Amino acid sequence: MKSIVITAYHKESPAVLEHCIRSVQTQTEAVDHMLVADGHPQDWIDDLPVRHIRLDRSHGDYGNTPRVVGAIMAISEGYDGIGFLDADNWLEPDHIAACHETAAQFPDADYLIARWILRRPDRSALPLPDDLFPDHVDTNCFFFRPGSFHFISHFSVMPQELSIVGDKVFAMAARGAQLTTAKLPHPTVNYACLWPSLYRMAGEEPPPEAKPDIDASFVVPWLQQQTPRALEIISRRCGVRFVMPTSV
Repeated sequence: MKSIVITAYHKESPAVLEHCIRSVQTQTEAVDHMLVADGHPQDWIDDLPVRHIRLDRSHGDYGNTPRVVGAIMAISEGYDGIGFLDADNWLEPDHIAACHETAAQFPDADYLIARWILRRPDRSALPLPDDLFPDHVDTNCFFFRPGSFHFISHFSVMPQELSIVGDKVFAMAARGAQLTTAKLPHPTVNYACLWPSLYRMAGEEPPPEAKPDIDASFVVPWLQQQTPRALEIISRRCGVRFVMPTSV
């Protein structure tokens, strides 16, 4: 299987990016790595054994556009396994091997779902189960196979207002389209967690560098403002059938 990992980056520090890149370079099975700069390219990356794509501006959609730009290139170049990895996250050394083994075990799976480990800023594990949110699939945990390639574009064509919950919208769309999936047997994705609510769920105080939890409360009022025609177009762009909400 010819696989690639695509990392969208924005303004992350070189140290953060280096850690991400190293986690891909040290995989136990060969995999290519493509970094896509969302408007703020860092020249030093050109000297590394990675693909480096530069977009001339930021897109403000939580990395959706640069990820899909990379995915379209990967599809056209003949890759048959595509994973996404945010710049501040990193992979366990056997992530790609586990994806390949799971794909071989479930050859009809359109995409795979990796499992994550929530990590504190010091990279120690936060004591929360990886199935804490059974219906949620984080963007970093998707590994796309050819049967789902046609669906990846939903990440970039969904309205920017929904990009804040883009992974949730995409997972809903994939389930609604009845794409088949399989789950990796053990966690292989390390997720840098700075969400205060998750620390409190673990019985801990959030770290000083924690950032505010995602506030998507504007989404329903925004949908309520749409005309039936606009809502139909939004539904097409997301792959999810939206109906006019009746309450906030």
